[in-house]
Amino acid sequence: MKPFSYVACDSVEEACEALEAYAGDARVLAGGTDLLVELRRPGAVWPRALVDVSRVGALWGVEERAGAVRVGPLATHAEAAASPVLRRAAPLLAAAAAAVGSPPIRHRGTVGGNVMNAATCADTVPALVALGARLTLQSAAGRRALPIAEFFVKPYVTVARPDEVLTDVEFPALPADARSAFVKLGRRNALAIARLSVAAVVRRGPDGRVVEARIVPGAALPVWKRVTAAEALLVGEAPTPERLAAAGRQVAEVMVGETGRRWSTEYKEPVVAALARRALEACCAGPAGGAS
Repeated sequence: MKPFSYVACDSVEEACEALEAYAGDARVLAGGTDLLVELRRPGAVWPRALVDVSRVGALWGVEERAGAVRVGPLATHAEAAASPVLRRAAPLLAAAAAAVGSPPIRHRGTVGGNVMNAATCADTVPALVALGARLTLQSAAGRRALPIAEFFVKPYVTVARPDEVLTDVEFPALPADARSAFVKLGRRNALAIARLSVAAVVRRGPDGRVVEARIVPGAALPVWKRVTAAEALLVGEAPTPERLAAAGRQVAEVMVGETGRRWSTEYKEPVVAALARRALEACCAGPAGGAS
């Protein structure tokens, strides 16, 4: 470990000024559950400064206003999992947050940190992509907003600049007739990173047919995105077991098409198909209408 400066900030503006002052050689510290582990690894490259934003009140909380949900980047996974707003307006995000790590990690790790770290196994990212979230980044030069689907370049790499702080994660509340689900495969039932995951949202009309579908696999593609080819198999159709299984197979086909075949494909291909099918089955269980 080399010497470094520690800067504790009370506002977003202070954090932006500190990041600008260290000219790209600083890291933002929020919950620290990813960053501190990374910096303890042999050969880790330490920044000149850690800019601690954990005391910035403007970055906390979960709220809904006029049908839009805002998740503060410092909202912990435990807070997100227990949030009445998310359980009603975005249940898949609450479920994804509940699947993160262990209770100590969920009480310390943050939704914003999960997004900014951009790890392949991130649990909340597939759910946020399925929700159509928008991110707001702020620097000393100003603010900019962009869809989360345009934020990721590849695992652990985003379009965020070194002098920017994530200030907002926002998305529309799911309609009353939407059902959602998040399913995950890990090596064990707790304290496990995702080997594969799937976030799904399905809306059905009064006749039971699918009017909208969103399917986002995690740890499966180079970057997180909706699998529109699988969604198209469902829209306008009754969600029969055969149709849902076909959509799951389409997710697997897209994964293999984008990543190629490798040693892990033998298990990933059938597993991601099964996870997608299960997520869709959960979304389509029971009568049409009513969020879940």
